[in-house]
Amino acid sequence: MTNPATDDRVYLGRQPIVDRSGALHAFELLFRSDAINRASIVDDMEATAHVLARTFVDVGIVAALGGHPGYVNVSRDLLNDDVVSLIPPDRFVLEVLEGVTFDTALFARCALLRRAGFRFALDDVTRWSDTLESILPLVDIVKVDLLFCEPDHLDDLVRKLKVHNKTLLAEKVETRADHDRAMKLGFDLFQGYYFARPQVLVSRRANSSRHALLRVLGLLSGDAEINDLESELKTSPGLVMQLLRLVNATAFGLARPIASLREAIMVLGTRQISRWAQLLLYADGRNLPIASDPLVLLAGTRARFMELAAGLLWPGDEPRLDAAFMTGVFSLVDAVFDAPMEELLGKLRLAAPIEVAIRERSGDLGLLLDAAEAAETGDTAKIERACGRLPELTPYLISHIGLAAASWFAEKTTNEWVR
Repeated sequence: MTNPATDDRVYLGRQPIVDRSGALHAFELLFRSDAINRASIVDDMEATAHVLARTFVDVGIVAALGGHPGYVNVSRDLLNDDVVSLIPPDRFVLEVLEGVTFDTALFARCALLRRAGFRFALDDVTRWSDTLESILPLVDIVKVDLLFCEPDHLDDLVRKLKVHNKTLLAEKVETRADHDRAMKLGFDLFQGYYFARPQVLVSRRANSSRHALLRVLGLLSGDAEINDLESELKTSPGLVMQLLRLVNATAFGLARPIASLREAIMVLGTRQISRWAQLLLYADGRNLPIASDPLVLLAGTRARFMELAAGLLWPGDEPRLDAAFMTGVFSLVDAVFDAPMEELLGKLRLAAPIEVAIRERSGDLGLLLDAAEAAETGDTAKIERACGRLPELTPYLISHIGLAAASWFAEKTTNEWVR
């Protein structure tokens, strides 16, 4: 096991915050002292300082947040410290911890920070009180803790908060019932395990564009003629528009925009189009931008992680790199279609090494998929076990590959390949 005293890796937790349509709205950045995915906080100010240092110096804002805002916990001491001036107010929301006591001095300090452009969220609200009412003029977002708010108090609390015209964020949304109730009450934003874990997103419906994408991917994987691709895509004009927007946003150095699918195939080749089509498979039926869907984020970063790791294991072997990328993408396909993986694999007709990797976690690609999933959870034991089975990888390399994969996806989506 890794000795924390000699571990030179850094850790940063993040949890998605989504809007009413399910689009990724922001991340709350979380203190993590090691690879175990839970907080061990002794000092609130020190924990936040670590989060900021990891975000600005080690991980980087782009990899940590992409183009989205970040929520960061702040204590009274931090609010009064000059270090708060290092936080870009346009990128971060200051989340005031529930234990902070507001007095005249703190009211004045928060008012000063608001004039500097900062936004405030009030954390862990569970019931209405005179104290809460007095604080509301200073905050922009109120986070209501669904887990600890008495059900009998929730309706009254939301009703009173709405009078003050604040953005309401439901936190600790753990189940579909929590989500449905929060939606019905009119919450604006949502945070919790219901959204953060891809296996919980099984309620998403596949639309006609997704089925068209499956057919297109089947053609692309089989060296189809351009005419066959065009004929298939004519049945889904919306998909054509999405693909063209992707291609134009990622095709740097072209003298003019690509205007047709035939031209796109000729310029970029089926390999790149196939990759973006794979990620578009995860785009929601509500036509959300690809950068705004938490499941697309996970699929994209996992696929890129596997491709980068494959490049270290099998340098120059382009077919294996492509297979690694595709394995990462399709390892989550059951979460998209709300159907058993076995059934979907039968329809996809993936190459045998990819299918075996997804179904059985066996073969080189299966071992690599295990490493990718271990990196996502930050589970030290799983990471070290994966490294033992793939000796070319180390926990240090896995950490850096994970950051590189997150940066790749963030840079692509920050450049708005899909609007």
